[in-house]
Amino acid sequence: MRAPTESELADAGHHGPIHTSACDCFHCGEPVPPGSNFSLLIDGVEQPMCCPGCQAVAQLITANGLDQFYSQRTAYSEKPDEDGAAHEQFAIYDEPELADSFSSVDEGGLRRASLLLGGVSCAACTWLIEQSLSRVDGVRSAVVNLQQSRLDVCFDPDTLPMSAVFLRLAELGYQPRPFGASTQREQLESDRRRDLRRLAVAGLGMMQVGMFAVALHAGDIQGIEDRYQALLRWVSLPVAGFVVLYSARPFFESAWRHLRQRSLVMDLPVSLAIGLAFLASVWATVKGSGQVYFDSVVMFTFFLLLGRFMESRMRQRHLFDLVDAESALPPAVSLYREERWQSVPRVRVVAGDRLLVRRGETVPVDARVASGSSAVREDAFNGEHLPRPVTEGDAVYAGTINIEGSLEIIASGDYAQTRLAALQRSVEVAQTEKPRLAQVSDRIASWFVAGILLVSAVTFSVWSQLDPANALWITLSVLVVSCPCALALATPAALTSAASSLRRHGVLVRGENALESLARCSHVLFDKTGTLTEGQLTISRVEVLDDVDRDGLLADAAALQLHSNHPVAKAFANIEASAGFSDVVYEVGAGLEGLCHQHTFRLGSINFCREIAPNFPDAPDAELYWIGMTRDGEPVALIGLDDHLRSGADALVSSLQDNDLQLELVTGDASGQGQKIGQALGFNKVLSGMTPDQKKQHTQDLQHDGAIVAMVGDGLNDAPVLSLADASFAVPGATDLARAQADFIITEGSLQKITLTMDKARHCLKVMYQNFGWALAYNCSAIPLAALGFIPPWAAALGMSFSSLLVVANSLRLNT
Repeated sequence: MRAPTESELADAGHHGPIHTSACDCFHCGEPVPPGSNFSLLIDGVEQPMCCPGCQAVAQLITANGLDQFYSQRTAYSEKPDEDGAAHEQFAIYDEPELADSFSSVDEGGLRRASLLLGGVSCAACTWLIEQSLSRVDGVRSAVVNLQQSRLDVCFDPDTLPMSAVFLRLAELGYQPRPFGASTQREQLESDRRRDLRRLAVAGLGMMQVGMFAVALHAGDIQGIEDRYQALLRWVSLPVAGFVVLYSARPFFESAWRHLRQRSLVMDLPVSLAIGLAFLASVWATVKGSGQVYFDSVVMFTFFLLLGRFMESRMRQRHLFDLVDAESALPPAVSLYREERWQSVPRVRVVAGDRLLVRRGETVPVDARVASGSSAVREDAFNGEHLPRPVTEGDAVYAGTINIEGSLEIIASGDYAQTRLAALQRSVEVAQTEKPRLAQVSDRIASWFVAGILLVSAVTFSVWSQLDPANALWITLSVLVVSCPCALALATPAALTSAASSLRRHGVLVRGENALESLARCSHVLFDKTGTLTEGQLTISRVEVLDDVDRDGLLADAAALQLHSNHPVAKAFANIEASAGFSDVVYEVGAGLEGLCHQHTFRLGSINFCREIAPNFPDAPDAELYWIGMTRDGEPVALIGLDDHLRSGADALVSSLQDNDLQLELVTGDASGQGQKIGQALGFNKVLSGMTPDQKKQHTQDLQHDGAIVAMVGDGLNDAPVLSLADASFAVPGATDLARAQADFIITEGSLQKITLTMDKARHCLKVMYQNFGWALAYNCSAIPLAALGFIPPWAAALGMSFSSLLVVANSLRLNT
């Protein structure tokens, strides 16, 4: 592989090689300590190095003949780790259960892994990594995606352990970690390609056999010589046979599986019609007499496959990498064992283990804080914006984020014992409790299928006595004309068209029966934070308590917040900060204090301000999130923060009320914000401080009383209710788990898409009833005529096809 050219580097967003001064490290660019003797000869020039680590990495690069890297790079490399801890850190990835979470073994025994690389800055890095790994014994391929900082590597696990790949990358100065590809998505994509191949085969077969069928049907009316008729039949046979054996295989497999379970489904008459029509056509072709149905067989197969493929495709076309709750947790943790900190797989953590959770990391298990103080974000559970301060003895929960300081925690157990796992189990239970339209359809289909089989059997018995020569053909006409193609397409065709229309308007449809349930909805439940509101705090009110300039005190507050990563700090992000602040100290869970022009400023909670200003006033009301500010021990301001409503929230509520729907606000926020928003928008009921289990119980109570409930949410805490509700929406910006459980995912635009979806659902239900009405009317009128011998087989095939096409055409009216 060649080195990257200057034009390629420019395309990557860089503008030529960097230049190193004589007093900087040639590898990482940091100053060379006085008296340092580390250096290396590169391209005939003795280059300075700041430490043995940089010297070792540079020597590895030059020893492999990759000196061009230094002339082509556009940024300094990361300084490598010198303490040798990487060897032990990466050894955990040799554990099979951990390696399988981000890699797989192909049919040839090669392991393919996807890694995320820290420190990749330019095209030269891409070239260096690919070249270096390609020279490692056992590596078959290595490809780096510069935009994603992703490495896809294929290697022989018998020759090279996984840890050696990580170690090689670390030796080059990069920080590798698992990328975490979704095996579920790969499986769904594989299934989609398989279904598409079957559909393509059926479509090509339908076109080929259809050409011959036109001549055969015309010959039945106008006359055709026997030799030409036989030729057309024999040419059609292998094409139709391949379609039956390959494309129609899912129908036969489904019918057989259900028969083994003593269940009748629509795939049974579908399979009987396809199989008997094909076998009868083969018999007629061999004997040279009777009717052939090759065109009906392939056309029937194609239309059914098309409907099922479109329905599946609409659910997967904009597939998210939906992950379960556990996958958001770190794969490895820092555990104190044998008088030192070790990196071990999270799955090995047991009760009593002492773990280290650094700032910015996710808490891996439920635990108690052993030492340290910080604040953890728990909005995934309770919807609250503000983090919860924690210190020694406080409980912390898996899936929450440590945002301020390092914590040493004592694990309460493994993942299965965490509150997060309990929430995930609650979601799974809710899924089983959700009513399914498919169950009702199957029960109706069972009776319909049984009726078809009974009528066909009676028809064969009667005509065996009256006209044995035509008994099989008349019976086959009954099966073909009554084959529930239109009935089978009535629901999926309408759902597919409605889903396609909604997708173009920014709404993805995932629930199979959600459109039908939504059309009959009586209650709509809303989450507040991140659903009706934007989920970001902004400054709403400023109460000036002293003779100071309002803009000036906000600029001072913004200067202090520059030293914090607390969510409150984002409210000051667009304010130009004052200059001159120094000695800023951040107290966890309280606020900040700093000096500016010999004045001491304090910004934080009201209790924090009262420590130096006992006369600090109370918050004016409970409708906002209030923080205080002091200067030299005197109160200067109260700043009220608010979370604004999403665009279109008021219009949405108004339109839903016009449709006589009962609206309820169920939020985990225990402040007065819920009551304020609920009253302002005109909700029928507001329930604040609700836990996920309480939301779920409330939904169940409504359903028990006969209500059809729709839920609108965005967070992890909403997932159980989103799954339990008869219909559910995930708004833009919702968590992956919320999207995974919702029936409708709003991908873009305002909340008004909910009204659009409800209108489309009502229209879809109307079209579905029309389709069912036509399909049943057709079958009820055509079956008696076929049983009496008035409909020849070729007319039965045309009637069945026309019935299906009419259903599809009616459903396409939804696709607007």
